[in-house]
Amino acid sequence: MHTRLGDVAGELAVLLWREHTLYRERSGGVVIRGEHVRRWISLSPRGTRDDVLLRAGRILDGGTTAPARSEAVVSLSAGRNELAAVCRRLLAEASADAEPPKAARAAPRRTGGRAGRRSGGAAAARTRGSRAGGGRSRHTGPTSWAVLLGVLALVGVYAYSVSAAYR
Repeated sequence: MHTRLGDVAGELAVLLWREHTLYRERSGGVVIRGEHVRRWISLSPRGTRDDVLLRAGRILDGGTTAPARSEAVVSLSAGRNELAAVCRRLLAEASADAEPPKAARAAPRRTGGRAGRRSGGAAAARTRGSRAGGGRSRHTGPTSWAVLLGVLALVGVYAYSVSAAYR
């Protein structure tokens, strides 16, 4: 089963991507990585003779793989084109889940006037919430000002005590 799985994976890899990497997992499955499309697909033996578990996911920055986004059980007796079609469907599902809509990815446009600031609704809320730092403002908060004033007060007391010791 493992050699047959490797052969099937090699044929699928050629059908799916021109550039790909094949490697065998410890569990006996085979992984096909498409670095240029930042996706992977895995074929693992299932309990029955001809069934294979297909799982698809994405490749993160740095080359690590994210957990599978979609999976399906398929029989190896199906033709290679049918297997490739299932793989393409799984890869499409994985890419649809991974990428935010273009409207959410686009930077919000600044328009003048009050009406420009009010329009946007949910889309503006999504872009504000997706900002690094959990949606907080970039301005210094009251707690930070209190800490800064405390440190300045300590430095002032220290400087005063040093200058008073030398009088």
